Amino acid sequence: MSQPEAFPPAGGPAHNSGTGLGAMTAEPSHPPTSSKKKSVAGPRRVRLALTRINPFSAMKVAFLLSVAAGIMVIVAAAFIWFTLDALHVFSTITDLVGAIDSESSAFKALLEYMKFSRAISVATVIAVVNIVLTTALATIGAFLYNLTASLVGGVHLTLADE
Repeated sequence: MSQPEAFPPAGGPAHNSGTGLGAMTAEPSHPPTSSKKKSVAGPRRVRLALTRINPFSAMKVAFLLSVAAGIMVIVAAAFIWFTLDALHVFSTITDLVGAIDSESSAFKALLEYMKFSRAISVATVIAVVNIVLTTALATIGAFLYNLTASLVGGVHLTLADE
């Protein structure tokens, strides 16, 4: 069962390429009957004003972007820690501080902060604080923009269609 063609063939039967898909070449039998000709005057321009931002939408977008940034902070902290460990920076610091004074409590605290688990924990805390602050500030910013836009009319944009 064949489907109807959009345009009948210009002269003769439709060409089948033998692929089994029914590939057809068809041309319109007559040119379009439009009597109007388009004049090309340049790109169409539209002037718009951004007068309101939905605060809930701004909150959702800011939350998702800050979660992505938080994941990047944790991955970057792990990457930097592994790089410094591969370059033997931590063992050099341990040797240097051990040569100066190995009995002080400050030395033991420094060794504690150079552990991988501590570095990832600090990066996670920074990421969580960043998520909370970014989400809150974006939501407050949307409210403040709506207040300001109601007074001055918002941001005016001119968009061009090329």
